Amino acid sequence: MRDAVTAARRVVVKIGSSSLTTAAGGLDDERVDALVGTLGALAAEGREVVLVSSGAIAAGLAPLGLSRRPRDLATQQAAASVGQGLLIGRYAAAFARHGLTVGQVLLTVDDVTRRAHYRNAYRTLRKLLDLRAVPIVNENDTVATEEIRFGDNDRLAALVAALVHADLLVLLSDVDALWTGDPTRPGSSRISEVHDERDLTGVDIGGAGRAGVGTGGMVTKVEAARIATGFGIPVVLTAAPLAAPALAGEPVGTLFHPSRRRPAARLFWLAHATSPRGRLHLDPGAVDAVVGRRKSLLPAGITAVDGAFTAGDPVDLVDAGGAPVARGLVNYDAVELPGLLGRSTTELAAALGPAYEREVVHRDDLVLL
Repeated sequence: MRDAVTAARRVVVKIGSSSLTTAAGGLDDERVDALVGTLGALAAEGREVVLVSSGAIAAGLAPLGLSRRPRDLATQQAAASVGQGLLIGRYAAAFARHGLTVGQVLLTVDDVTRRAHYRNAYRTLRKLLDLRAVPIVNENDTVATEEIRFGDNDRLAALVAALVHADLLVLLSDVDALWTGDPTRPGSSRISEVHDERDLTGVDIGGAGRAGVGTGGMVTKVEAARIATGFGIPVVLTAAPLAAPALAGEPVGTLFHPSRRRPAARLFWLAHATSPRGRLHLDPGAVDAVVGRRKSLLPAGITAVDGAFTAGDPVDLVDAGGAPVARGLVNYDAVELPGLLGRSTTELAAALGPAYEREVVHRDDLVLL
């Protein structure tokens, strides 16, 4: 038995579109009921469960008369709008049979990178768990364009696991484990455990799932495992029909062991969940201050500014060669910064007022890359 699994009290489970729906779209009632039955049993043991569920776009295909997942953004958003209600309604009915209430939580990147939004997301999830409800999390595909184009719910699940300080992340898909190659081909073997990157040497990680309704694949699942284990959370990767034995600690699927201590959750999100809106070029002294001495970034150490960002946006801090050394939340709009570069905060306060005696990026809002 896997002790890391059986000892976990707060569990995040992610289910992919291909494990909930048919290729033509529409929810598979038997699959939904099987998953909810497993999670309901987990909750009955007194364990906390957070479900990260794909399937909104896929569930909206059949009602809209669409034969396959659309490629254009507007139709994807329309399908998500229809499908998200169907998905949460189906979950609510299924969990109710186990005496459980569900709460829908739709997230975007801004919800977990801006300080106030991050705290709100955490408080909502924490309160739902305190009230013995099951949070059902998804990306807000109806309006969040970046998530539909570039995101995936495997990464979202890893980040949610970090947000709620989970003890375990379980990634469920249509593949029973991580294999050394295509599991349908001779010579491929199942990888039972991954302790570090060396165990992944020579592994051929494939693309999207078989059903054709999702956006992920083994690549996104391995990356999600890297993110979660980097936060100190063990990860089990297996097929949806094996969810019950996996959560019981049986040696099914692949177990990724955590690699290090947990960093600060919000900064972990900043490093892994955001895309920079611009770049701040640092002189060597500023690089040493930020990287070597973990200091805040001041205007005096910035030599140039790229991008169109506003205060509160994530930006990359780059060295003289253009290599990113850190990411942080900037305290100024891009249009304000050119006139401040190379000047001390004391000088700026005297010339422009006390509001300018502040850091460009505070060390509490900065993570090294």
